[in-house]
Amino acid sequence: MIRPPARTRIATRLLILLTLLAACGGPAQPAPDTETKKKIVVTYAILGSVVKDLVGDAAQVVVSMPNGQDPHEWEPSARDIEALMKADMIVQNGLGLEGGMEKTLAQARVSGVRLFTASEHIVIRTVGTGEGLPSGDADQAAGAKDPHLWLDPLAMRDVVLALAPQLKADLGIDVAARATDVAARLDALNTEIAAEVAQLPAARRRLVTGHESLGYFAQRYGFQLVGAIIPAISSQASVSASDLAKLKGLIAQNQVQAIFSELGTPPQVAQMIGQETGVRVVPLATHTLPDDGSYATFMRNLTSVIIEALKY
Repeated sequence: MIRPPARTRIATRLLILLTLLAACGGPAQPAPDTETKKKIVVTYAILGSVVKDLVGDAAQVVVSMPNGQDPHEWEPSARDIEALMKADMIVQNGLGLEGGMEKTLAQARVSGVRLFTASEHIVIRTVGTGEGLPSGDADQAAGAKDPHLWLDPLAMRDVVLALAPQLKADLGIDVAARATDVAARLDALNTEIAAEVAQLPAARRRLVTGHESLGYFAQRYGFQLVGAIIPAISSQASVSASDLAKLKGLIAQNQVQAIFSELGTPPQVAQMIGQETGVRVVPLATHTLPDDGSYATFMRNLTSVIIEALKY
């Protein structure tokens, strides 16, 4: 038997291989290169959810803090710092919320990274006279600025409407149409929550929380802030025996129905106050997105827990 020349055999095998690849649909196409997109780094997950909703596929949105982490105390790793320094834009809360990130955020600004500060575009709530406990803590004094803006859907709407033109100006990303849609949905969410809260008698809208985090929610929906286990805006503040004694008196005086324990609340202290006052302690997710990653679901869940705990 006469064998064909080696060159012919190689060509034949190559032809067979190409035929098989074609029959299998050919080689896999490479995934779109996300590195070509602008990178927006958002400091915490709840704000990041709204930014992702606004931006869609127009840019890559990355969140620094793990979901559910206390933003008052979290500090970035070397990898987190690198991501922040290489970002095209950083979206932060401001008002001291990102305490452990402040040095890195300042360095990023000096290095030319564009920063968008959400709290600069809302009506900032300040601590009112007589709210909480007279602990002497600077961030609980009357007039102190409250950073927990994500607990008001209309504040988040204002953030969206301010961020959209900034994205166009700084990054050339046009999300005007998406901003209109997201803002309308946040308006609708606010109307929905207000209707739910309206079913709760005003006399039952009294809040005792882990720390003073529900101020924007209370202001928007007509709740009274009776007190907090940690009588300060930051969860890093300390709590004293005299503060707790005053809080127990306020709970009895105001016939409070529930104590809401949240991220950063000392659980043993919450349970002790609950036992001594006869008031149940209810966990409340004020800093954690639900599994679907949706801000709307987060607010609906929070509202539902509060209403169910206070209506009986």
